[in-house]
Amino acid sequence: MDKYGLIGFPLGHSFSISYHNQRFADENINAQYYNFEIASIDELAEVLDQNPELKGLNVTIPYKEKVMPFLDYISPEARAIGAVNVIKVIHEGKKIILKGYNSDVIGFTRSIEPMLEKWHKKALILGTGGASKAVGYGLKSLGLETVCVSRYERQGTICYKDITPDVVKEYNVIVNCTPVGMYPKTEECPQLPYEALDSHNILYDLIYNPDETLFMKKGAEQGAQTKNGLEMLLLQAFASWEFWNGKE
Repeated sequence: MDKYGLIGFPLGHSFSISYHNQRFADENINAQYYNFEIASIDELAEVLDQNPELKGLNVTIPYKEKVMPFLDYISPEARAIGAVNVIKVIHEGKKIILKGYNSDVIGFTRSIEPMLEKWHKKALILGTGGASKAVGYGLKSLGLETVCVSRYERQGTICYKDITPDVVKEYNVIVNCTPVGMYPKTEECPQLPYEALDSHNILYDLIYNPDETLFMKKGAEQGAQTKNGLEMLLLQAFASWEFWNGKE
């Protein structure tokens, strides 16, 4: 039986394990998906050694950047983003070859593209972590100009206090890549001039629990288009399977 899995720390409840195992059952695929909770990225070698049937891994926090030095090949997209969340494991005799990809950018791009209109030319990306890098890469590939928003003064970003009503009219696509508003702290939302939003704005939240965050709700009240991160999650999980089993 083929094995697939997720490395990260801590893992807790993972969307990936339930999604992939359900898919294997539905499609009669002789495979099983496991969570490999490792306290250090150095434990990756042990996971590979103890699971010779392993064909692929997903990578989550905090190892999307830390795993990169362990890989034999990194796709141009993953290298440009600076983060890997899918590893294809290839066994050649006793040698193991690891190939790294980024499916976050595929999931996000395929999810937001149908929402974009000709007036969507600029985007604010809330947050500066690994997910925001993938989102930025995806938006640029769709022809949008982007700027990241940080809680702190840092080069190449703006702070929340700098976001005026004029800014959200110009940068009318706003993507939340922070955990602000995620369950159980559902009464929180990023600090924005929500009253300045209108039907020309898109508010996209990578969070999918709750279904509608306060960020989305406040946008919808002003007529903005909103979307949560569930479709992105499904699309990136599907893309993981394509990377693991695609012809090269």
